[in-house]
Parts: sequence; structure tokens; C-alpha cells
Amino acid sequence: MTTRREFVAAVAAMAAMPRGVWAQGLSLEKRLADDPMRPQFHLLPAKNWMNDPNGPIYFNGKYHMFFQYNPLAAVWGDMSWNHAVSSDMLHWKHEPVALMPTPGGVDSFGVFSGSAIAVGKRVYAVYTGTQKSDDAHATIRDGANNVQESQCLAWSDDPLLLKWTKDPQPVIPAPPPGMKITGFRDPSVWRSGEWYYMTVGSGVERVGGCVLLYRSPVSGDLKQWEYLHPLTSGAWNGVKTPNPCDDGEMWECPEFFALHGQHVLIYSTLGKVFWKSGMLDEKTMTFTPKKTGELDLGAFYAPKTQLDAQGRRILWGWIPEKRSEAAMKAAGWSGMMSLPRVMSLDKNGTLRLRVLPQTNVLRSGALKVQSVSSGVGVELSAASGELLCSGKKGKSFELRMSTDVELAKIEYVAEHHAFVADGKEIALQPEDTPTVHAFVDGSVIEMILGEHIGLTKRFYYEGVAPVVSVMVESAAESATLQAWRIAPISKDRLTTPA
Repeated sequence: MTTRREFVAAVAAMAAMPRGVWAQGLSLEKRLADDPMRPQFHLLPAKNWMNDPNGPIYFNGKYHMFFQYNPLAAVWGDMSWNHAVSSDMLHWKHEPVALMPTPGGVDSFGVFSGSAIAVGKRVYAVYTGTQKSDDAHATIRDGANNVQESQCLAWSDDPLLLKWTKDPQPVIPAPPPGMKITGFRDPSVWRSGEWYYMTVGSGVERVGGCVLLYRSPVSGDLKQWEYLHPLTSGAWNGVKTPNPCDDGEMWECPEFFALHGQHVLIYSTLGKVFWKSGMLDEKTMTFTPKKTGELDLGAFYAPKTQLDAQGRRILWGWIPEKRSEAAMKAAGWSGMMSLPRVMSLDKNGTLRLRVLPQTNVLRSGALKVQSVSSGVGVELSAASGELLCSGKKGKSFELRMSTDVELAKIEYVAEHHAFVADGKEIALQPEDTPTVHAFVDGSVIEMILGEHIGLTKRFYYEGVAPVVSVMVESAAESATLQAWRIAPISKDRLTTPA
């Protein structure tokens, strides 16, 4: 493994060189530019590994996205916060790495996930710092490493958020005493009245995941935090695994926010992302969930949210790879960010999702939809395009996407007023119209079903990008299909314009 000294030296040397010096003549950059499986309109770094979105924020008229990043390889490790900026959440410019591990510091093992908040002209980032530790202080014990997690603070007074200062000491150095916790990470902070509140993902051994709640006075500097209590908790599934997130003993990446008169909690565990909606008692700061569900049925994890310029709640998620570590190393890249999704609650407290409507600016022309004997169909060349299938209540239909193999199959079952996908039934509300909104981009299919739940799938192939055939079969052509070409946001799959 790369030593910390070698890691810092390599990143510093790269940052000091003009981009063209290290980009020219390297076979990796050529392979990345020519890789048909590398997306053309999803955000991802110029190369190497990425995972969780961190601290997305609208500040000084720009959207800033930070995300977990390995500057040295296309696999997990040397975790840092990378940075991209956009004017519309669709076209991105890469910026220098924002936060890196400090050798010998509380984040020497990695700068893990967190969030950002603007206070006047300053933006604060709260994140989990990690360092190698003894067993007594470790909050991660995976059999290979004992790692201590603490909540840390950094800030930027730079209008472009390019320069950051770290507090060398953690603002929350350890979890509450007396708890047999299974993890302690991914802080998220917001203001309510005269207090800042922070949630931290955690869990109790053989009990289940939970969200810890802290507060800090607005009159302070976000360095003094008081532990209150668990905001909410869940149940362990009873099957012990090496990673407590796989069995429900630990909840990662929690985020809590107000939405349309209620409050919503999102969190990641069991390899999935869940939401809960309900009411917050602001006197006792206790949350009573009333509705729950999944955010996405597929390759989607560790999401974060932000408010956009219009005050809409925007959801971002990490779309991981579904291929081997060797394949990721060979490709030179791994992972991408989801498209921005607008969140809302219906009158019953059920979560609703739709892809940001402004994505239509990426359309570069409508595709001709062909009528066939059993329905309608269209072909997406080079594994790229947008689809919108709209059905009618009471009329079943089936949507299939395929190359030489089936990529996705979505059924609308009229008698249940529900979708069936990957063996799961997704019930719709009585007033809902059955719709499937899908984006195909190189090696990913990102779908929203009935404006209620996502379904994100990965697919891989050899050679050039294939044609993706789309077929919608329905009785009496009761389902309609629209399709569009999508313009790439980058000419070479590596960089985006300023």
C-alpha cells in the first residue's frame, strides 16, 4: 500500500504541474477518453475511484459537489474530498482536491464523508476523520485494521471554495461513553433557531443502527458540541457479518431535513438506502416516523441532499460499479454520481422523486419511435439516450431494454396498480400515473418508477457501445413512449468545460 508520505508527495507534485504535462502521452488518459462504458453526462472525476457525495452546496451562485475520492487508484483507499463546480447541476468543471489526509493527524487514515453549511461568507465542512488506533479507541474493527473515527471541522473563506483550513483537533473526538457502537461517521449539520444540530451515523452492537443527535449554539464557532440522544434507531437482522452495515447493526450517511411540513430521514444500511418521513418535536428533538420505504432498488448508495437556488430539495447518490476490483483497475476509473433528483412528499407523507426537469437541456434531438404489432419501440445508439414511458391506470404494460442480453424489465400490473421490477412490487398511490423515466449512459441505466422510487442498473460489454433496444408492449397501445438523444457534457469523457 502507498505510504502516507508517498501519497501526499504524489498529490502535491500532480497539483503543481500544468494539467497538460501529466495528461499528454499517458495511455491511461487515452483509454479513458475512448472507453465507451465511461458515462458522458453523469458527474465523475477525470480518473480513479469515487464514492459518496459529500457536502453538496449552492454558494455564491454556483453548485459545489465534493465527493469521496482516491487520487492514486481506481479502487478504494487514500480517501479525500474531490471537488467539482457547476452553474446548473449538469455541466461540471473539475477543481483541485479540496481535503486530503494530514500525515500524523486525526484524519491520517482518510477524510471520510460529511456535509457542508454556509454561515455568512464562510462555508464549514464537517467530516469524519479516521486514524489507525488501538482496539480500545477503535470504532471500526474489520479484522485487518482498528480505525478510530472522530468528527472534524474545516472551513473556507474563499468565494470559490478552493482554499480550506482544517481544525487540527476533532470537534467530537469520540462517541458517547457507555455505548457499544458499531461505527461513528458521516456527520450532517443544519441550523434550527438558536442551535446548530448534527446527526452522526452509528449503531449499537447486536441491537441495530441508529442516528446520534448533537447540538451547538449558533453564537459559537461550530467547535463545541453537546450530545443529546439517538434521533431514531432500527433493529439488527440477527445475522452477524464482518461489516455491520451489511446486517443492519450500523446506519451510514444519515441526513435529516424538513420537507413539505414534515421531516425526512435518509440513511444507508443492508446495502440499500431507506427513507422515513414523520414529525419532529422541536422541544424534545425527537422524531416520530410514520412512513418508510427505499430510495432506489439498484446500484445507488450513500446519498446526500442539498437545497438548490429555487429552494428545492435535491438528492445525489453514489452509483457504484458492479464489476471486479481487477476490472476497475484495468479501466482506470470507478463509480459516478447520480443525476440530480428532486424530492417531495405527497399528502400522505410518501416520498416522491423526479429527475431534475432541467436535464432536458441535455437533449440533442428526438428519436423516432416505431410502432410494432404489440406496442412501440426505439433504439438508443451507442448506449446513450433518455426515455419516458407513460401508461394508463387500469391498462397493464411491459417495458424491456436489451442488447444481446436483457438489461431491464419493468412491468406495470394494472390490477395491483403497481410496478414489478427485479422481483419486487412497487405499489403506486391511487392518483398516480404509471410512468418510467430512464436515462442510459454508457454502462448505467438510471430510472425513476412512478415518481416514487429509483432503479439504477449497471451493465458491461466488450468492444464498442452497443445499441440498446427498447420495447414497450401494451394492450391497445395504452402506453406511450418518447425518446431523445443526449449530448455529452465533455468532448473526451475526461474533463468538463469551465
